[in-house]
Parts: sequence; structure tokens; C-alpha cells
Amino acid sequence: MADLIPLTALGAEAPRLASFAALTLTERPDIALASLALRKGGAAPQVFGLALPGPGGMVTSDGTAAFWTGPGQWMVMADGRAEEDFAAAMSAAAPGCSVTEQTDGWVAIEIDCRTPIAAERLLERLVNLPPEALAPGRATRSMLHHMAVYMLRPSETRLLVWGMRSAAGSLWHALESAAARLTAD
Repeated sequence: MADLIPLTALGAEAPRLASFAALTLTERPDIALASLALRKGGAAPQVFGLALPGPGGMVTSDGTAAFWTGPGQWMVMADGRAEEDFAAAMSAAAPGCSVTEQTDGWVAIEIDCRTPIAAERLLERLVNLPPEALAPGRATRSMLHHMAVYMLRPSETRLLVWGMRSAAGSLWHALESAAARLTAD
């Protein structure tokens, strides 16, 4: 019997990486993701020390981040915790809330830009949103080509795109193509 080998969302043993003049794309299978929803009458907890944000917001602290997805709903993510039972840890940190593991249903692609201008130019090619919707510290759900994605901008030069795992190849292709066109300009 052959040993099972874990694969990333893009089908390889190691995360995919692509570098261009202005930016670098990196598949991030190490980030854990779980959804958090308030139950009727519940108050928003502080999860892992994070005060949960309002519409369009995201907060980060010590490798953990949360972003708003709807009234009383958030996604919470943590660097380097994808191999853990992150949802169980979050349930313990948010008693009385509904928590659902999301890690294996999504693919995270991080985009490190050399300059804030490179980030702005890439965003112009990816999503039809006003610039303030993706200012540093903001997050939103949007369409990228034919795919629904979460677009996060943790800093001026860093973007994080969450897409459905089943569309990982299409998402990578769209991001890589936009990055190549940006470099060619």
C-alpha cells in the first residue's frame, strides 16, 4: 500500500511560487481559516485578542487576523496553524458562537508587492472596486474573473486573496496572468 502524500490546493507537495519584477505570488497552505458567527442575542467576543471588525474591516495581531463577512459573521485566520484543529481552538476562545472549519475549502494566495504603486496597479487589473475599498487594513468580497473571492490588504505592499479550493488553478492563472501583464507594461 502506498503512503498518502498531502498536496496543496494547486496539486503539488510544496506551495507554488512565482516571482515577477514588481511582485511575488505565493500559495499559502499553512494558513488556518475558520468562520465565526454570533448566535441570536450574542455579543461579539474578542477572539485570540482581536476585537472583531465592522464592515470592510480586518484586524491583525501576532499572526492571527479576522475580517468581516456579514452582520455578526467573520472569518478568522492564523499563520502556521493549518495542521491544527483551529476551529476547536477558536470555539474555545469564542464560547456561545458558531464556528466552522474552513481551511481545506479555500486556497490562500499571498501577493507581496515591491511598492504600494505595484499593489495599486495590480488591484486595478484584478477587481472593479474603488481604491478605498482595498486600502491597507481593509477586506472585501468581490468577483475576480468568474470567481467569488475575499480580497484582503494587510499592508500597503501585501495582498491576500482567498478563493474556493475547487477553483485554485483558475485563480492562480488569473493572478499570474495579471502579474505578468503588469510586469510587461
